[in-house]
Amino acid sequence: MNIESLVVFAVALFVAAASPGPGIAAIVARVLGRGTAGALAFTAGVAMGDVVWLTVAVTGLAALANTFHGVFTVVKYAGAAYLLFIAWKLWNAPALAPELRAQIPAEPPLRLFLAGLSVTMGNPKVMVFYLALLPSIIDMQALDGLGYAELVVVTLVVLAAVFGGYVLLAARARRLFTSPSAIRAVNRTSGVVMAGAAAAIAAR
Repeated sequence: MNIESLVVFAVALFVAAASPGPGIAAIVARVLGRGTAGALAFTAGVAMGDVVWLTVAVTGLAALANTFHGVFTVVKYAGAAYLLFIAWKLWNAPALAPELRAQIPAEPPLRLFLAGLSVTMGNPKVMVFYLALLPSIIDMQALDGLGYAELVVVTLVVLAAVFGGYVLLAARARRLFTSPSAIRAVNRTSGVVMAGAAAAIAAR
């Protein structure tokens, strides 16, 4: 694939990924409420969802995706339910000092990965980008295996930069809150944002 097409794809993806949506909201809310522990697994799941939709678009499996609409619906609602569970935990989390919050048991990485994956699989903005907009950016008829691999690499690099930036900003903001009342406010605000992300996914 020529470099111009990859650059156009990378820029379009960066703009789409960086704009606030359920995925970004879930990432920021989780880091604000729980810190960076588990952020890698969660964001990896979100990014892998992009690779899945990219693959669906590249291989022309849109019709197959429609055939298995029920499966995607189950995944979507399962992800929304788990985000609501996280929101509930954040809302009820104790207002612990930073050194005590670090002792909170970590969640299983696989569970976090699947939660992030479900966020992207049910996010209409991501589906529209890959299924509708990607063909207008890339010549799908001329795309071969190497071109697909290049798209996957560019996708993961761009998403790593975007998600990494949001994680770092959220982690820095989290360190500013040290009093019990501030910590409680952050936890509950994060819970509300996470619940909002779940509602946005379930409603589409």
